[in-house]
Amino acid sequence: MKKFNKTQLMYCLMALPGVLLLFVFCYIPIGGLVIAFKDYRYDLGILKSPWVGFKNFEFFFAGQDAKRILFNTITLNLSYIILGIVVAVLFALMLYNIRQRIMIKAYQTTMMLPYFLSWVVVGCMAYGFLNPTAGIINGILEKFGVDMIDWYAKPKYWPFILGFFSVWKNVGINCIIYYAGLMGIDDSLFEAADLDGASRLQKIWHISIPSIIPLIITMTLLALGNVFRSDFGLFYQVTRDIGKLYETTDVIDTYIFRALNTNGEIGMSAAVGFFQSIVGFITIVLVNWIVRRIEKDNALF
Repeated sequence: MKKFNKTQLMYCLMALPGVLLLFVFCYIPIGGLVIAFKDYRYDLGILKSPWVGFKNFEFFFAGQDAKRILFNTITLNLSYIILGIVVAVLFALMLYNIRQRIMIKAYQTTMMLPYFLSWVVVGCMAYGFLNPTAGIINGILEKFGVDMIDWYAKPKYWPFILGFFSVWKNVGINCIIYYAGLMGIDDSLFEAADLDGASRLQKIWHISIPSIIPLIITMTLLALGNVFRSDFGLFYQVTRDIGKLYETTDVIDTYIFRALNTNGEIGMSAAVGFFQSIVGFITIVLVNWIVRRIEKDNALF
């Protein structure tokens, strides 16, 4: 058997905390999925609680809100995934075309700051802008003679508001990933393009973007795995869980959270979590298969 050398052992020790966290929080809880098929009772525990089959799944899908919640979850998450990727790639291309290194560092730091803010803080910031009476936006509208808007009573605006905050908070970290991909492009490709008289836009379209297509596909596939699992903080904290907004902002995660809080339906919550994971896995495999059929080298696996 081949022995580990000192360098390999050091790398293994560095990876050990992450592997342990992954095992404890992602693999051990798999055994708890059995709750999705049981009428869980605290006094009996997981093993002794009565088996109910797919009753917990029926509880959610037979509900009158199921169609609306599924529609909101899929459409909003898909929209924010596409919007987030497009904006992140555009910002990465802009950073890549900046030649002053000190300016790049300044822009990266500025864009990364929102990522480290909790959704509670972002929700408070949003309320400061959208407060119906004292909000900054309504103050500006009033100065221009426009009637103030009660934002928290108008659900039609919130898909766009949530999309803005989702992109604003995550664009920094995603932009860095694509920027790193752009930094790996061979400079000789741009030198050859300059000799051929290519404009900056032509170099971006024919060299920069094609070079990071595999990275874009990989990030998209990973994001699609969570298309049924929304960012809870975004949909709960920013909307302040106001009932008037449920029409366009209520998603699976917020619905299950309220059901768990009011009814204590642990079995139903586990069933929906199981459903989200299975559908996410199927989505990744299906999209990866499609990508593999189109361009094998761009597939994730």
